[in-house]
Amino acid sequence: MDDGFLMEVCVDSVESAVNAERGGAGRIELCAGLVEGGTTPSMGLLQVVKQCVRVPVFVMIRPRGGDFLYSDREVEVMKADIRLAKLHGADGLVFGALTEDGRIDTELCTALLAVCRPLPVTFHRAFDMVHDPLVALETLISLGFERVLTSGCDSSALEGLSLIKRLAEQEVASRSATCRGFWKAPLLPSFTALLAQLGTQG
Repeated sequence: MDDGFLMEVCVDSVESAVNAERGGAGRIELCAGLVEGGTTPSMGLLQVVKQCVRVPVFVMIRPRGGDFLYSDREVEVMKADIRLAKLHGADGLVFGALTEDGRIDTELCTALLAVCRPLPVTFHRAFDMVHDPLVALETLISLGFERVLTSGCDSSALEGLSLIKRLAEQEVASRSATCRGFWKAPLLPSFTALLAQLGTQG
């Protein structure tokens, strides 16, 4: 992508992954169940995608659609899927978990992050369902997430631009460093301009 911005594309098939790379994607988020907002893909799909593309492939870890509250058994499934994704060549993982009152589930996220390491981890659009996004951001930073996927808690990143700006500014202040690489948002035709306004990339 122009101006050094890295384009990440969410895909659910080998063909889509290949087309995304050909179209300029610098990173792929691999999912199943896109209609449900993305769920964990099969390891067979991951294996074949890794054989067909050269860009990094981040794997969604989400055992089902619906909310982001998980039972103990679902957590065990998530941990097993993380281990398998690492074994089959995932370059990063993507997950999110909330509490019933709309906060980041720090206990669960900490446990899942430990299984994910040393791979980088993105917190997915569960972020857009949190009660207080500014507090949630501080929590994600303290936990060690490398990126967050958000549309600014709105229906699109453009409509949520005001909050995304506030979050990006807070992230810079919190880290006392660049926020490049931390922010992601659903791709739109005008999203490059949005990123330029934020001064972020990746």
